[in-house]
Amino acid sequence: MKTFVKILLACICALMVISCAEKQSSEESQTTTEENAAGLVWSDEFNYSGAPDSTKWSYDLGDGCPNVCGWGNNELEYYTSDSKNVRVENGNLIIEVHKDRADSLKPYSSARVVSKNKGDWLYGKIEVKAKLPSGVGTWPAIWMLPTEWKYGGWPESGEIDIMEHVGYDHGNVHGTVHTKAFNHSIGTQKGDSVLIKTIAEEFAVYAINWTPDQIEFMVNGEIYNIFTNNGQGFEAWPFDQKFHLLLNIAVGGNWGGKYGVDDSIWPQRMEIDYVRIYKN
Repeated sequence: MKTFVKILLACICALMVISCAEKQSSEESQTTTEENAAGLVWSDEFNYSGAPDSTKWSYDLGDGCPNVCGWGNNELEYYTSDSKNVRVENGNLIIEVHKDRADSLKPYSSARVVSKNKGDWLYGKIEVKAKLPSGVGTWPAIWMLPTEWKYGGWPESGEIDIMEHVGYDHGNVHGTVHTKAFNHSIGTQKGDSVLIKTIAEEFAVYAINWTPDQIEFMVNGEIYNIFTNNGQGFEAWPFDQKFHLLLNIAVGGNWGGKYGVDDSIWPQRMEIDYVRIYKN
């Protein structure tokens, strides 16, 4: 009798495990279906190891010279495609900065990963789940530039900064646009920030929702900045063209290096769990 009871209990437990597994599979399938229904058009989940997927990502290399030395901001890093600076491991894209170069002007190596001509979009919801570096002198960014530069060079053709963070102002995440009419060089920049104190300890979802009428900036689904199309032409709204994504960590520079660079903090990294683009 005891043996029969044990067998019965074992069967019940087995059925419960199977039921749970089927429920989880159903929920995952439902999530995938919901994402597809919401219009997921491009993504990288980084469920592999090694170099970033070459069908989706390329690199900006060097220090910007001779055309835009210091990448236009007097930055101190030199971008590479070396695995020490950029790789996929444990389900995340890693962008990592080292102070390891003999060059006294650009002593830091880093990486800048771009989707140009491999992921280019006009409107949509762009989501990047990331954990940021910390420390004075770090300047990570998740941002977008025009693919064709139809209206001219920067800032005429626009720039969308989905997330910028400077290490000396820990936790203040910035979302900003740059256009001919609205940019920091003439004191008219349109941006805002939100305080997220755990940016270096926890992942957060940095996103924009971009339509013909406005760009909403969000962290973890909460809107903290809205830039509206005022109908005054490309000088104010060049965001009617395709843009691509850039992921990088700069060091120092006009903004990131405003209070110097702490040489005791390196290496530092940004970890990206996923990139997802939805058609809105």
